[in-house]
Amino acid sequence: GGVWGWGVGGGSTCQANGSRYYVGEWYFPDTDHCTQCECTARGPVCARTLCSALPSACTHLSHYPTDCCPHCESIGCEHRGEVYSLGHHFQPSECEQCTCDMDGIARCLVADCAPPPCVNPVYEKGKCCPECKDGPNCYSDSSQIQVIAGGTTVWIDKCTHCRCHDGQDVGYWEGNRVAKCVRMRNCTPSVGHRQSPH
Repeated sequence: GGVWGWGVGGGSTCQANGSRYYVGEWYFPDTDHCTQCECTARGPVCARTLCSALPSACTHLSHYPTDCCPHCESIGCEHRGEVYSLGHHFQPSECEQCTCDMDGIARCLVADCAPPPCVNPVYEKGKCCPECKDGPNCYSDSSQIQVIAGGTTVWIDKCTHCRCHDGQDVGYWEGNRVAKCVRMRNCTPSVGHRQSPH
């Protein structure tokens, strides 16, 4: 900044930044070019430029040394380092759908995948949610060794049969992906006679 000759009576010049200005001349006393002064007989009369707020959606600014205020060169949304135009719909990942809103904010919806009704779901490139390529299935029992198809019933001994869900059963994933088993009443798993399933 320079030394301003405020209130210097009778002077015909103003001094700023090592320079002398005559009455009627305009000059910038600072390097930011935001304050402009007019040299008058009573001294400098200065006014400061107030920069207006830039739009919130501004993604690229330019600020030249001779300008007081920065200028917005482009408007849009920035999301993870990428810039999108206003109103543009984009998909940054398989599970996200985003929109660049007019306020410059990218708003995204993330897919809420339902738990897959199988013990061996497959994730494919380009798809968000896992799929059951072999259809619904589950483990026959807690040993988690045998996998049986959805809707299938198996006998694990002569008194107990277990049925695998078909993918539509309510509350399936509240359990542990194991078939529901029913033990027959008044049945003794004795050696010899084996009851045939009905």
